[in-house]
Amino acid sequence: MAPKSKDKQKPASPASQPLPPIEDLFTTLNKHIQSSAYKNAIKVADQILSIAPGDEDALRCKVVALIKSDKPDGFQEALSTIQSSPRSPADFNFLKAYCLYRQNKLNEALESLKRQERSDETMLLESQILYRLGKMDACVDNYQKLYKSKIDNLEINSVAGLVMAGRASEVQGALDILRVKPTSSFELAYNTSCSLIEMNKHTDAEQLLLSARRIGQETLMEDNAADDAIEIELSPIAVQLAYVQQLLGRKQDAMEGYTDIIKRDLADESSIAVALNNLVSLKGPKDVSDSLKKLDRLKEKEAPSFQLAHGLDLKLSARQREAIYTNRVLLLLHANKLDQAREIVSGLPDMFPDSVMPILLQAALLVRENRAGRAEEILAQFADKFPEKSKIAYLARAQVAAAAGHPHIAADSLARISDIQHKPATVATLVSLKERAGDIDGAAAVLDSAIKWWSNAMTEDNKLDIIMQEAASFKIRHGREEEAARLYEELVKSQGSIEALVGLVTTVARMDVNKAELYEKQLKPLPGLKGIDVDSLEKTSGAKHVEGSINVSVVETHEEGKNKTKAKKKRKRKPRYPKGFDPANPGPPPDPERWLPKRERSSYRPKRKDKRAAQVRGSQGSVSRDKQESGASSNSTNPKSNQVGSSKGAAHNAASEQTKPSSKSRKKSRN
Repeated sequence: MAPKSKDKQKPASPASQPLPPIEDLFTTLNKHIQSSAYKNAIKVADQILSIAPGDEDALRCKVVALIKSDKPDGFQEALSTIQSSPRSPADFNFLKAYCLYRQNKLNEALESLKRQERSDETMLLESQILYRLGKMDACVDNYQKLYKSKIDNLEINSVAGLVMAGRASEVQGALDILRVKPTSSFELAYNTSCSLIEMNKHTDAEQLLLSARRIGQETLMEDNAADDAIEIELSPIAVQLAYVQQLLGRKQDAMEGYTDIIKRDLADESSIAVALNNLVSLKGPKDVSDSLKKLDRLKEKEAPSFQLAHGLDLKLSARQREAIYTNRVLLLLHANKLDQAREIVSGLPDMFPDSVMPILLQAALLVRENRAGRAEEILAQFADKFPEKSKIAYLARAQVAAAAGHPHIAADSLARISDIQHKPATVATLVSLKERAGDIDGAAAVLDSAIKWWSNAMTEDNKLDIIMQEAASFKIRHGREEEAARLYEELVKSQGSIEALVGLVTTVARMDVNKAELYEKQLKPLPGLKGIDVDSLEKTSGAKHVEGSINVSVVETHEEGKNKTKAKKKRKRKPRYPKGFDPANPGPPPDPERWLPKRERSSYRPKRKDKRAAQVRGSQGSVSRDKQESGASSNSTNPKSNQVGSSKGAAHNAASEQTKPSSKSRKKSRN
């Protein structure tokens, strides 16, 4: 038997090696944390916890290291560490809330934060959670409570909250309280420019954005940032600049700005998403397929239907996400892809429960399916369920009903919006709709109500005269002369309008001629009619038509004839030169023969005749026979063709006659 081999001695495993003292481990842990070596810090913290499982300092260091590490599941591991610890420290509710916030579990994060003692840190995190939840007023209130605290970049977040809360007019006051200028940092300049956009100060916003870009470039270059990193950091400013150009009407500049950002692909995900969405909205229904392909870049790759990528969904605000989904649905409707549009629309109410846009898109889809009646129903139901959002729903219902030929439903929808009943556009629309529906009394009631409102209104821009003028025209049109005359009388007394006086005369003349003549005396006489006898003019049969004459002569007095103005001299216009022509340096003169046919120009040279056309192919006998026959025929038909003094036309005819037999012989020889 072979001798048994001796067992080799195995090296001791790391677990079996004795650990350093816990004091040394804490020293090593502190060094790793100071040098931002968070992965090594996690390992050392695990070693300490293996010795002292309940040590709060080691547990806290591990959680913080997991949060700050670049591990994709670092927040989940930190959350698991907190939940698995037997005794959590007091500040772990704050760390737990932060992990939940970074995982977009906002409501859970807010609940965890409520169990934490109130401090500046907790209020700041609560403000950020409220911002992500869209509760902007509560967010702004928290920031305002922190104004006295010395927190870095508080003014940047505060201005952002005010803009998103629709309180852009308060931004300057907040900056004054915090004693900072908008140009103190490029982030603050960017946020302040957003407030200027909300207040429709687009030119000022553009100038501030240009300053923000310059400040950002200088700041980042001082930090020795790479060129690509600088461009990525400043990409939101570039997108916002293009958006301001779009608002200022410079659509071509805006389109070039969006396209450049998308092609260079040196921007963060949210900036590229905004640029793509704005470019699609700027193009409108043109090239729908290309726009749909652009939006496909934002979708989750593995999702069967359109759904924003998970990382992008977390970075965009609710309003930005809603705009992207809305544009996607509208493009699908233009492309007649109703099934895909229906699939997206069905999920929008859950995504944006506080918005009116999902119901508007659902109504648009129903109209596209020729179900306008159903669209009117759901809009009315939504308006009844959410009275605070009923204005937009009723306006949409009125538009759908008017387009579908339901004027009574459209008028009823507009009548339910109380704050616009007095506006001239609403009054005109309601009157037109009620006329189409045959409700003349209802249309008159709308006009009377508007007159009453404007009579009691204390505004600078009063529209009473316009409403009364239109009401009088309406009443005349429908045979209510007395009411129209009453309106015209009020206009003449209050405004002294000549148009109203003319309307009063023509209206009263239908009922009482004598009274109309009294009003007519208030009209000023027209100049140039002193020498015209109106009575004799009425007795005539009218002016005779003279052919070829388009001028009408007017009888003038001797005094008016002296004041005839001299005919104005015709102004000499400057000659219009072709584009790019310099009259000082006209260059060489044009060719004087440029308008002549080419054959008549002195430089014309006729093309040489192709000698191959006269060659005849075939057998030798047939060729010689054809030549003799052709020669004999030419001699007999044109005896003067061999003379020297023959004309060019005769020579041309002889040559053409020689080519004809040759072509025939060529055809015969091929058969």
